[in-house]
Amino acid sequence: MDDRGDSFVAVRRISQGLDRGNTCHSTSAEVVAGSAAWLGRGLSCVCAQRRDSDARPSFDLTPAQEECLQRLQNRIEIPYDGLIPEHQDALRALWNAAFPEEELHGLKSEQWKEMGWQGKDPSTDFRGGGFISLENLLFFARNFPKSFQDLLRKQEGDRSVWEYPFAVAGVNITFMLIQMLDLEAVKPRTIVGATFLKFLEENGSAFDLLYCITFKLMDHQWLSMRASYMDFNAVMKATRRQLEEELLVEDLTRLEDLPSYKLLTR
Repeated sequence: MDDRGDSFVAVRRISQGLDRGNTCHSTSAEVVAGSAAWLGRGLSCVCAQRRDSDARPSFDLTPAQEECLQRLQNRIEIPYDGLIPEHQDALRALWNAAFPEEELHGLKSEQWKEMGWQGKDPSTDFRGGGFISLENLLFFARNFPKSFQDLLRKQEGDRSVWEYPFAVAGVNITFMLIQMLDLEAVKPRTIVGATFLKFLEENGSAFDLLYCITFKLMDHQWLSMRASYMDFNAVMKATRRQLEEELLVEDLTRLEDLPSYKLLTR
């Protein structure tokens, strides 16, 4: 899901019928195809070091932070593979969390469009976020079920006629966070990325938790901007700016202290 112009789906609202990990110290909807550049696929002691050959600073990490970062990077590198039983089970678990009273007819089914996937095979949408984007959605559903259901079913606020597709937006959020936090670099090259590692060191599920915060913040921005589906990129940019500002507030010790964390409900 990069800015090369991959296709997307917009969800038209028809009715309101549908009714944390290790310690690494039926809204009825009409799915409409289209094309646009959906965003796709970034501290204990951190000292900025600017090299003559590199215009961007790098940040020294403690051994514990390096280990936590490597574990997260290992997760990021795993692509979604529909042939792996663990991945299949996770996808089924996501469906059951989203629609506990509706039986899933198969891993390839038109039913997936109800969740905001582009087609009947969700695996085609994971190419931008990998398996971790599925893990993020599942973490959200299990740890903040009220907020997850509110966003899935668009139950809060004055909604647009043409809404963002929930699941595809979730994959985009995973990708945006990886970029914003610079998580694919050997060392973070931004203050935001280095600051995040402080939280990751204290909470091995920090990335998943930040994902939940970001998803809820994105929807809050969507409503505040009275956005429609063509405004999605602008909403994501506004969400990123707000998130970066909050992460850089002094004296934060936990992600739960972020102002936007208060948007979440269990």
